[in-house]
This record gives sequence, C-alpha cells and structure tokens, in this order.
Amino acid sequence: MLFTGEYEHTVDAKGRLAIPSEIRSRLDPAVHGRGLYLAPGPSDALWIWPAKTFEQMAAASEASLLPDEDMLEFEELLYSQSTHVDLDSAGRIRVPERLLNLAQLESNVVLLGVKDHLELRDPQRWGRQRDERLAKQADIMIRARRAMRRGPGGMSETDTK
Repeated sequence: MLFTGEYEHTVDAKGRLAIPSEIRSRLDPAVHGRGLYLAPGPSDALWIWPAKTFEQMAAASEASLLPDEDMLEFEELLYSQSTHVDLDSAGRIRVPERLLNLAQLESNVVLLGVKDHLELRDPQRWGRQRDERLAKQADIMIRARRAMRRGPGGMSETDTK
C-alpha cells in the first residue's frame, strides 16, 4: 500500500488518534493484516505500519541466525518499543502515552503518508523540516534519481563498465 499526504489531527485525552477515512478505506485485513504497529522513528516521529508490512519487515531481518551488533541493537530498540494497536469502530487507534512522550508529541499532530508507512509528528517541527527540505528540493530530487538509477545493488550501469 502506498501512503501519501499530510493530515492535521489531534490526539484526544484518552490517547486516541483518528486514522483518516481515505486511508482506512484502503486497508484490507486480508492483504494488510488486522491492526497497525506503532514504532519509534527518527526525528521525533512515530511510525505506523500495517500489521503485515511490519511483520514481513521483521521476518526479512531474520535472514541470519547471528545478527551483527548493529542489527541486534536496532532490533532490540525497535521491537521493544513497538506496539500493536487495533482500530476501533470509529477508525481510531490508541497511541500509548509512553510513545507520545518518546516522540515528544502533544495533542496537535500531523500524520504523514511516507510510501510504505505513516509518520506521526509534531506540526511545528515538521513544518520547519518540510520548509528546509523544500528549499533543497531540487538537490534532494537529483540525489534520489541517482540512487534509483543505481538500483538495489548500489551500482549504476556506468559503474560496472
């Protein structure tokens, strides 16, 4: 599922966040699993993954029985701080207070669609980051296009000749 867009929302006093109907309507339990996983992300963000996407990501990291130190550190931090949540009948999820505190989020939040996941961020911090990135948009797009041409192996056709 491709997540896009930017949505201003609030987290209510019970820690509930409404997932926009245009996102909910595209979540198919047979394809995406039941519920969502919340995980800490970089830049004071909470990342929100469809259940099956998060579980597939976890399975993919199990390729080695003996992970290196970086992978072990990443897994300990990510999975110990993550939580599974279900959508209620009103399309809301409950965001645990410990995760809101970890990401320094209060009641006003912005929900971003970022390709394969959603990100929950502070609107003021995100506004500043977005403006900084928009000022560098041309450079960011050129670097991204170069990376896409290189492909998953990191080398372009000209690198191999």
